[in-house]
Amino acid sequence: MELELRRGVIVLAVLSQLGSFRYGYELRQALAEQGMAIEEGTLYPLLRRLENQGALVSEWRTDGGSPRRYYTLSDDGREQLARLTGSWKELTATMDRLLQGEGAS
Repeated sequence: MELELRRGVIVLAVLSQLGSFRYGYELRQALAEQGMAIEEGTLYPLLRRLENQGALVSEWRTDGGSPRRYYTLSDDGREQLARLTGSWKELTATMDRLLQGEGAS
């Protein structure tokens, strides 16, 4: 059940960290440092899917090393992040009330 809870918030977590360009490993580290560890097999397909859906843009960079694909939010991705953030805040407020017994009749 805990896995199901996490699956529902991974997209929001990823979008929240892509306000500027980041490559996959850097993004994984940033999320893990904040308590949201994501496996490579989950993250990379998600990044590709979000890019295909228009939420992200990417570019290849070498920066003197091996080529890395960097991702950031597109304009649509910023709008999606704002919408999802609003939905998340509403949902957590509702769950806080329910878990405190305020929703019981």
